[in-house]
This record gives sequence, C-alpha cells and structure tokens, in this order.
Amino acid sequence: MSLLRVVTRHAARPLTRAFASEPSSSFSTATGVYTVFDRTAKRKQRDRAVSRDAGVGSRTVDYVRDEVADRMMERLLDIKRKFDTIVDLGSGPGHFSKLLEPEKTRKVLMIDSSEAMLNRDLDEEFEVEVERVRADEENLFDVLPRNSQEAIVSCLSLHWVNDLPGVLVQIKEALKPDGLFLGAMFGGDTLFELRTALQLAEVDREGGISPHISPMTDTKDISNLLSRAGFTLLTVDIDEVRVGYPSMWELLEDLRDMGESNAVVGRRHFLHRDTLAAASAIYKELHGNEDGSVPATFQIIYMIGWKPSPSQPKPLERGTAQTNLKDVL
Repeated sequence: MSLLRVVTRHAARPLTRAFASEPSSSFSTATGVYTVFDRTAKRKQRDRAVSRDAGVGSRTVDYVRDEVADRMMERLLDIKRKFDTIVDLGSGPGHFSKLLEPEKTRKVLMIDSSEAMLNRDLDEEFEVEVERVRADEENLFDVLPRNSQEAIVSCLSLHWVNDLPGVLVQIKEALKPDGLFLGAMFGGDTLFELRTALQLAEVDREGGISPHISPMTDTKDISNLLSRAGFTLLTVDIDEVRVGYPSMWELLEDLRDMGESNAVVGRRHFLHRDTLAAASAIYKELHGNEDGSVPATFQIIYMIGWKPSPSQPKPLERGTAQTNLKDVL
C-alpha cells in the first residue's frame, strides 16, 4: 500500500511557460541501446537551473527531492551497517548526502553530470567528508572500478538514463560482494494530471497528440530489471508525494527550476500559447482541489538490492523444513 503525504507549494504569480513535446528516439547499432534522452540537453538544463537567479530558484524547488531523500534515509537506517564510503550517483547538490551522519559513513562520493548542480552547496552543509566527481551516470566504470564500493545510492536521477538495465549492471559490478544498492526513481504515473491535461488540450486545439512528459519506467518492471542485473535480496515498494500548486503555470515553472524539463531526442520546444491556456483550464477542471489549487502527483519507486556474496543468507532447499505448516495454522 502506498503512503500519501501532502506537500503544499505556494508560488507568487502565474507565468507563461514554453513546454517541450513530441519525443522521438534513435537506435545506436554500436551499443544496441535506444537513445531516448538527450543527455547533453539535460545537463545544460540542470546547469541553467542552478545559474538562474544565483541558484535561488533551484533551492526553492528542492522540496520533492528533499522529501524523497528523507524517505530513502529511513530505509538506509533500517540497515544496521556502517559503510566507510557511500557513492551518491546522480547526487545533484546532495539532497541525500546531506542527511548522512558519521554513525552511518565516513565519506560520501557525489557523482553528477552537471558540474553546476554538483557544486551548488558548500561542504559545510554536510556532516561527513565530501568528494565530488563530475561524470556521466551512464558511464559509471569511468570513475568507479569493479568490486570497489560498499554502497551506492541514487535519489531521483535514473529516470533520465537511456540504458537503465545497463546502468544497473554497472552499479552491481562496481559494488563489492554483499554491497548495497539503494535507489529511488520516478514511476510511470508521475505527473499523470499534467500529461492528461496537455494531451486533451492538444487534441482540442491542434487536432493531434504528442507525448509531453518523458517516458518513465513502469513499477512492475523494476524487480525484473534488478534481478536481471544480478542483484539479490530485493525490496521494491511504491510511494507518492503529492504537491499542491496555485495553477499549472507554477508547476511548469518549478519543473524548469528543478532541471526537469523535457529532454527527449527530437522534441518540439514550444506549444502554442492557446494550447497551454486550454491545458491549464482542463487541469483545474479535471483535477482541481476545492480551494482552487491543483495537485501534482510524483510516484516514487524505492528499490534495495545486494550484490551476491557467499556470506548472504540463502533459502533452504525444498523439503528441508522442520515444522509442518498445518501445525502453525
């Protein structure tokens, strides 16, 4: 069962926001991977999000990642182990890393493709030693040798990865035996209210439809992907963060300041103004709250996996149980 919390965000005024649409993809014969996301565009979006207003807007919209980082930390604290170093993959400015305490780890290694986002906040805001490395999360072996890490975490960055199965394999290979992977990523129902409003508005005003929200992993696929990557002792659960906004315009503004604008290859960079205005009205009509605000749902998939090790507990062989289930029931 998913847990629903309400986080309310108040913005000052509505703004007209250009919003990307019409994704496409390309296939690389060299890697056998479809390129859905423009990783260079995504890095530039996140760099601009930090440089805008000297980072004020970027810090204002930390609320979703801070909430998810807090829930991830609850899961880490349930694991009664201290790690010498924890790798924070796709760390951003360190939403999760700032919550780490010396009782849990000595050092955190923050890895992110956006140098501006990576260095947004000072070391004084962290309670453990911090090392920052600018690197592409899709090429983990460039910075992490195989069998070198005790724990790798990722807080809301894997939804922009083109080859998620391949990245999960790299994470597993970079871990030492019995190493921990703890992650959180957006699920497929994220921003369903915005998606439906934009689609209906485009059909009405432009006579067609094109996706406006980046494709995200379906929750039912995560366990299979982790298993195929070689992780054991899997735990996957789903949660929601629901945020209230004065209107759709503030949501679009905040997505921009989060660095979460669309980065799909071949995207259209603008929608007609009247289409956006229609989408805003449809959003409020279909999903609006009684107080006039509109909700935005962020579906979060949490995952825990361990690299196999001979020391890990293993299930007993079939037929070796010493207690009859009938006696228990």
